[in-house]
Amino acid sequence: MLAYTYIEKGRFALTEKPIPQLIDPRDALVRVTLGSICTSDLHIKHGSVPRAVPGITVGHEMVGIVEQVGSAVKTVKPGDRVTVNVETFCGECFFCRQGYVNNCTDANGGWALGCRIDGGQAEYVRVPYADQGLNRIPDSVSDEQALFVGDILATGYWAARISEIKPDDTVLLIGAGPTGICTLLCALLKQPRRIIVCEKSAERRRFVEEHYPDVLVTEPDACQDFVLAHSLHGGADVVIEVAGSDDSFRLAWQCARPNAVVTVVALYDRPQVLPLPDMYGKNLTFKTGGVDGCDCAGILRLIEQGKIDTTPLITHRFPLSDIEEAYRLFENRADGVIKVAVIMEGGCR
Repeated sequence: MLAYTYIEKGRFALTEKPIPQLIDPRDALVRVTLGSICTSDLHIKHGSVPRAVPGITVGHEMVGIVEQVGSAVKTVKPGDRVTVNVETFCGECFFCRQGYVNNCTDANGGWALGCRIDGGQAEYVRVPYADQGLNRIPDSVSDEQALFVGDILATGYWAARISEIKPDDTVLLIGAGPTGICTLLCALLKQPRRIIVCEKSAERRRFVEEHYPDVLVTEPDACQDFVLAHSLHGGADVVIEVAGSDDSFRLAWQCARPNAVVTVVALYDRPQVLPLPDMYGKNLTFKTGGVDGCDCAGILRLIEQGKIDTTPLITHRFPLSDIEEAYRLFENRADGVIKVAVIMEGGCR
C-alpha cells in the first residue's frame, strides 16, 4: 500500500509498505477513505516532536471503513464507517477513568498514531484499542463532515468544555487556523455574550467574517485595545490561545481580565516564559495540555443534528498520490488554504 512516511528531520516521502496486520485482540484494521494534514504533522517534519519515530507513517486525521477487528472488539464491526481518534487510550487506567485520556498509561497511550506508530496518511491503518479509538459515523453524516472529529474538532470541543464559558462572558479566541475555527464552533455552542477572534492573516479574518458574521474580528496589533473596548471588566473573561507563537502566548494573558481563565490549546515549537511578576495580581487560571479526545460520539451527534459543520474548512482536495503538493500548499498557507482533504483509493462519500 502507499503510505506517507517520516524519513528524517525535514523529509517525508510516499513509500510502499505492507498492509498492517492485527497485533492485539483489541485492534481493528481500517481502510482509510479520507485523511487530512495537521499542523502537528508539520511539527514532526520540522523536528519539533522528539518522540516521533523515523519510519512511521504520518497522519492522525482520518475516516474510513472497518476491514477487520480483533476478537475482543465489541463496538464496531467490518463494514462500519468510522472516525479515528487522534489518541490511543485503554479506557481502564486511572487517567482514562477520570476522562484524561491523553495521559493514558498504556505504552502507546496518548498521541501515538502518526507519531510513534503508523498513522493514517495511507491506504490502511491499524487502530489499537478500537473500542475507544473508533466511532461509527451516522448514515446521514458524510466522510467530509466527520473528517475532523477525531482530532481538531475534538480539540476544539475539549478546549471549550474546560474553559468554563458562561452566558455573560466575553471570550477571546487567538488564532483562526483550522483548530481555532473548530474551537470557535464549539465555543459558539456555549452561547456566550460575545466572541472575539484575533487573527493576523487577512485571508483568515475574512473567512471568519464571511462564515460567522456574529463574531467580532480583530488583528494582533489592535487586539488588546479592541478587547478592552468590547468587554465589561477590563478584559476577556475567557481566553483560548490556539495560535502557538511567543506573541500570541503573551497576548493571551495580557488580554485576560483579572481572575480569568486562559486555556492554552496551541502546540509550541519552543518553551514559553510565564512572567509572573508582570501578571501579579491578575490571579489567572491557566489550563494547558493535549486534547482529551473522549467526546467524539457526542460530537458526531451534534454534526448529525446540524449544530456543527466543519466542511467550509476543506478548501482543497488531493489524491494520496499528490500528497506532496498538498503538504506544500498547507505548509506555505498558499492559495487561501485552510484544510486539505486527502482522498484515498476508492474515494469517499
